[in-house]
Amino acid sequence: MLQNKQQYSTLIKNEAKRLGFMFCGISKADFLEEEAPRLENWLKNNMQGEMHYMENHFDKRLDPRLLVDDAKSVISLSLNYFTDAQQIDPSGPKISKYAYGTDYHQVIKEKLKQLLDIINEQIGEVSGRAFVDSAPVLDKAWAKKAGLGWIGKNTNLISKKVGSFFFLAELIVDIELEYDIAPTADHCGTCTNCIDACPTQAIVGPYIVDGSRCISYLTIELKNEIPAEFKGKMDDWMFGCDVCQDVCPWNKFSVLHQEPAFTPHPDLLNLKKQDWEDITEDVFQKVFKNSAVKRTKYSGLKRNINFLGKDN
Repeated sequence: MLQNKQQYSTLIKNEAKRLGFMFCGISKADFLEEEAPRLENWLKNNMQGEMHYMENHFDKRLDPRLLVDDAKSVISLSLNYFTDAQQIDPSGPKISKYAYGTDYHQVIKEKLKQLLDIINEQIGEVSGRAFVDSAPVLDKAWAKKAGLGWIGKNTNLISKKVGSFFFLAELIVDIELEYDIAPTADHCGTCTNCIDACPTQAIVGPYIVDGSRCISYLTIELKNEIPAEFKGKMDDWMFGCDVCQDVCPWNKFSVLHQEPAFTPHPDLLNLKKQDWEDITEDVFQKVFKNSAVKRTKYSGLKRNINFLGKDN
């Protein structure tokens, strides 16, 4: 049986690489004991802001066996999105690198579906579910357990090899596999770059992010008006924010992604500050046709751009 576990795990990792995933690690589907008190404290301190969904399914977030019947293994995967492409107008409002191309949910879901199909073809009838940000799964905790990296002081998963500009996803399956049992050690050391650089002081301490102060939350998750206390502190971000990753020393090892779907719409990079301020719904629909930016809708993006205008 051990030989089978090894063969299955090797097959899964090889196929994941062929599908374009950067890393693949496997851990035993079990209760996340370390994460339980952290999540409880985070919620108790209301750091979820308006993300009320974070309060739901507490037990499921900590135990994948409640998400997939008879779950035995969590396959953690990462997909690189790092790019050196930049918006041409440095004075214009900014979009996080991860949202330059096609919505990563669509891209990764398709890859996970293919990987699950291969597992079923090669190994036999395997029951499992694919997860990309869309269910109560603590991606970073599972990726850490599987040896993909460590959770940094900015609470992003960081790899010594490639930094942190990558997406995380999981397949939770009902077969036993060979588990990666050596989580990566923490290599943040005494560095506080991310804490010092955060424009809204959302990183309230090492390894603790107050979600309700994070620019990504304020520009995407927050549905009401952006609180006035953040005027002049948004660093021109209209969708998401890359500051805590841009200043991380480990991101000097980032490599350019090879995923055609993440190539940005040319208009996105070429729009100038005035173009963004005058953006119409038609232009929004054209530039962001299959983009994650659609999550904030046209009205949300306009709200963000108008709020930035008040910064000046």
